[in-house]
Amino acid sequence: MFLDEAIVTFRSGKGGSGAVAFHREKHVPRGGPNGADGGRGGDVIIIADRAKRTLYDFKLLDHYEAESGIHGLGNKKGKNGRNIEIKVPVGTILTDVQTGELIVDMTVHGMKFVLCKGGKGGYGNARYVSSVRQAPNFAQKGEPGETVQAQLELKLLADVGLIGMPNAGKSTLISQISAAKPKIANYPFTTIVPNLGVVSFRDTTFVVADMPGLIEGASEGIGLGFQFLKHVERTRVLVHVVDVFPVEESDPIENFRIIENELETYSAEIHSRPRLIALNKIDLISQEELEALQAKFEEFGFPLFVISAATGQGVQPLMNAMLDQVEAAKPEEQLEVLMPALEKKTDDSWEIEEEEEGFFRISGRRVERMVAMTDFENDSAVRYLQRKLDRIGITEKLRELGAEEGDTIAIGEFEFSFTDEQ
Repeated sequence: MFLDEAIVTFRSGKGGSGAVAFHREKHVPRGGPNGADGGRGGDVIIIADRAKRTLYDFKLLDHYEAESGIHGLGNKKGKNGRNIEIKVPVGTILTDVQTGELIVDMTVHGMKFVLCKGGKGGYGNARYVSSVRQAPNFAQKGEPGETVQAQLELKLLADVGLIGMPNAGKSTLISQISAAKPKIANYPFTTIVPNLGVVSFRDTTFVVADMPGLIEGASEGIGLGFQFLKHVERTRVLVHVVDVFPVEESDPIENFRIIENELETYSAEIHSRPRLIALNKIDLISQEELEALQAKFEEFGFPLFVISAATGQGVQPLMNAMLDQVEAAKPEEQLEVLMPALEKKTDDSWEIEEEEEGFFRISGRRVERMVAMTDFENDSAVRYLQRKLDRIGITEKLRELGAEEGDTIAIGEFEFSFTDEQ
């Protein structure tokens, strides 16, 4: 397996603010408040999709933001913001960059997860009418959206595996068709660690792995042996890269047979997988020699391509054939999982910490949301917030911790001066 990674910022939409309005109509003497609520902000929803194979798209666009809700207007409720649905490959793991905690593992095709919940729309003043408050003149602001910076990790199973003798030109080929930068040199020994490249081609992406070179006896564990062959097990399509001008002056036909024999000895199933042959380094031999080699390799019955990975000659037709084979070798369709979108568990707890003498910080999603949704330019709204904080026990807890008149109380981005009415 290989790891594909991206760090992406996701942001849900803000809620729209509620409206302050009063019903006024001819012949209706007791109109009363009828301010409507604001619209809800859009969610950010992650969907596991088997059709996605890489995280390449997130390298191009690393931030996503859902639509915000519309403010209430008079007695008309604000429109909800639209959700955004973001598809990731099955097997993608999302981790919170700040905390390092696992957010979700998208393991099943069709699985949905609400990563960022849209902000609630603020209540209009019609919501605050009570037996003792007949004409409230304040409304609630929309709830801020959530922001999550997540690391996306995908353990990739390569779509295409490049196989062949050491120094056949596999590393050069993968550097030609992808952004991978493997170490390349003219030495007759093998790459030790597989190189991975994400190829963007024909409006899609697929994964190509430059497999460690194979030697005779690998199926018995000689050289990299089983380590190489286990990588090959995970690929859908194999491209056998053959050096037509070996540095050690060996026979290209014999080299091809050695690799094929090792594959068949290790696993008949692997040997039966779709195969392409790429005769590489054709810029180093004459046209007559190339035509003679082509005639011999055509006898093996595999699609044959002549290329120069160093110059790019013939690479485009090979890439077309790779993608065609990958599409044709897709696994059988699985049934989509019909399930509601999963959401993060909400925590309404809060805590108070004295960070320094005379400075207290109150933290907790519920409390921070209440403060963020308050219109501090409206005295009635501020008094309403104070009563809510009193009811959930915050004022009493501050007294227990020794808060005194004039101490600073921080909640989210706001700071207040403590006043003890008792």
